[in-house]
Order: sequence, then structure tokens, then C-alpha cells
Amino acid sequence: MPKNIVVTEVHSSPPGLSDADVTAFAGSLTRCGYSEVTIQTKRQIAASFALWTRQKQIAVVDLREAHGAKYLKATPRRSKAARRAVKRAALRLLFNYLRIEGRIPARAPSSPPLPDAVLQDRFETYLRQERGLSERSVQAYRPFIHNFLVDRVANLGSPCVAALVAENVRDFLLKCIRKRPTKRSRLLGTAIRSFLRFLFQRGETVVDLSLAVPTIRQWRQASVHAFLLPEEVEQVLRACDQTTPVGRRDHAVLLLLARLGLRAGEVLGLELGDIQWRTGEILVRGKGRVLERLPLLADIGGALALYVQKDRSHSTSRRVFLRTRAPRVGLTTQTAVAAIARRALARAGLRPALRGAHLFRYSLATTMIRRGASMSEIGEILRHRSPDTTEIYAKVDFETLRAVALPWPAIGGGR
Repeated sequence: MPKNIVVTEVHSSPPGLSDADVTAFAGSLTRCGYSEVTIQTKRQIAASFALWTRQKQIAVVDLREAHGAKYLKATPRRSKAARRAVKRAALRLLFNYLRIEGRIPARAPSSPPLPDAVLQDRFETYLRQERGLSERSVQAYRPFIHNFLVDRVANLGSPCVAALVAENVRDFLLKCIRKRPTKRSRLLGTAIRSFLRFLFQRGETVVDLSLAVPTIRQWRQASVHAFLLPEEVEQVLRACDQTTPVGRRDHAVLLLLARLGLRAGEVLGLELGDIQWRTGEILVRGKGRVLERLPLLADIGGALALYVQKDRSHSTSRRVFLRTRAPRVGLTTQTAVAAIARRALARAGLRPALRGAHLFRYSLATTMIRRGASMSEIGEILRHRSPDTTEIYAKVDFETLRAVALPWPAIGGGR
């Protein structure tokens, strides 16, 4: 007798995004810190797109941005442009979420990278791994090297760096230096010199063209730096509206700048684990990846505790200071810290020549020297590696300078 054959019916899920996918997507937006109103709007758009994918019988694994474009094209033309932009942004977030979850494959590169892009990537890897430069320094070099490579192709008509000669380097520098201040020009020269040295070491050029980069002179201590008086610093701190989340965050940032003289990048890189509450210390990630400890002053600790407990919502970022708008990630650039300083100065009604975050570092050193602190003490607080760096603050002790200044000779001179 033939054996009984049991046939099991397999039910496969219909193609397209499901309601569960839409719910999970909305949950990811909540974790990123988006507001309830924004989440509801993006969820409705994602649900409408999911229904469209089921109607079109498109498998999730086959979804691409082109399907999003077709969906938008199918929407009524009478929709306002602003509404279409909102839909486009929501779909962009949805596709990013699906890629992170592994539901759709990673975006394939549209074309192989250009030789210049490969060369610049190799140079940046060299800076990080062999020279030990920070990511901040690598980003500072990047636009200079890109412009140099673009200029090389425009003038030589060849992508080969081996065709470079000293005249090409000189002409590029002279053209660029005319448009930049001295400090920026020095950074340009440093970046190009390092790149040309890299090319020579890797055998891309037969001559070390870094020797063709001239030194750009900048007279040391040629001017007196800008600074705020102690009462002006307090005026800036009082101008923060501590009844709002933004004001409390900005107040904590400004206290770090004003009381401890932190640089913008050091405030940016501060992480939750760097605040040592029990020992009363802050771990600062300074220049050259050096870790240093500074005291957690009472007012700084209070401002940080208030911000972290009351305003710093859940985030996967370990950075102390987050964006106030979603996605709730850490502040990404030093420009964000400088913008906090500029806005605070404007609220206080102050218009100094320098309005960035470094103004508070200058002000702290100026106040210290006027109150009798030694150069070594200032250098220790500001974490200077060389005493020469601290010497620039000696010029602001005007009272002491008056005591040692010789009188201006009268007409006819001394007899």
C-alpha cells in the first residue's frame, strides 16, 4: 500500500512593507528624539508608502530609492511643494532605517571613485595612522588638498601627480594666499607641504616638492588679543535663559569655556564618562589626543547635573552635549560651540573683535595674570605644552608694563 503523503500548506507573507514595519520605524524615530507630532506625520507617510508597496507587489528586499520616487510621482500634482519635501524626507529616513536593520542591501556606489579621491583618501589614512593627527586636523587639511588637486588638473590637463613641478606649487600658493588671512595661509602651506612630502615618500613624485612651499611669516605677538573683563564674562553667563532646555545647555557650555578655558573641540568631545562626579574631576581630551584632568568646579558641576538630568533625553550618543533637534546626537563640529558663544555675546549686548569660543580662554588667562598668577600657573591651567605659547598673555598686564616702560623722549632729546 502506498504510504500516506502529508502535504503541508506554507503561507508566505505578502510582499511589501507591513504595518509592523511601520510601527518599528516609528519606534526608531522615538529613540532618535523626534517630537510626537513629527513622528505621527512621518508614520502616516510611511504607512501610505507601505500600502503602495503591497499594492504593487514589491518585495521588501527589492525596495530602492527609485520606488520612493515612483510613489511620489503617483501622488496628486496639486500637492504643495512643501508637502512633497516632507514626504521625501520621511522616505529618506525610512530607507536608512531599513538598511540599518538589514532589510534592504546597502547602497551600491554609483561609479568607482576617481583617482584623485583615492589619492586623497590614502593621504588622510597616512595622516591618521602614521602621523597620528586627530580627525579635526584631517578635516582642516581636506579642502586645501582637494583644491590643490583640482587646480593641478586644470593647469596641467593631466591627472598624474608625477607631472607636478615646483612652479605649479608656487603658482597655486600665490593665487590662494592673496584671498586668505595670514593664519589661514599658514595652515594652507602646512597642508600642502605635508601632502607633497607624502607623495615623495610614496614614490608618486621623483622630487620632494615640499621644499618648494615657502614659509609664510607671521610676526609673533604683533597685536594684543581680544578679551572680556570679568564683569563682562558674568554678564554673558547671566544672559542665558536657564528656564529653557537650550538655555541650560548653553549655560553649561559657557561655564566650561569661561571657568576652565576649554577649547571648542574639548567641549565637543566631552563624554558622560569623562565627568568624575565622585572625585570632582573632568577628563579633558586635549590636543594630540592627550587626556588631562581638571577640577569639577561647583557651578560647573551644578550646571552639568541640571542639564543631564532635566534636558539630556535618551540618546545612543555618549557625548554630553546633544543637538536640541532630532536626531538627538552629539554636537558634531566646533562651529556649533562657537555659535553658542556668539549667540551668548549678542544676548549680552557685547561686540568684541573676537566672538568665538576662544575669546573665553583668552579672557580667563588675562584675568589670571592681572590677579597675580605666574606664567607657569597660566600654562598649567590652559595646558600649554610650551612656555612660549603662554607668553602672549604677558602683553595684557598693562599696569606692570607701565611700571617698567621708559618715558617718551621730549623734543630735543635728553641732555
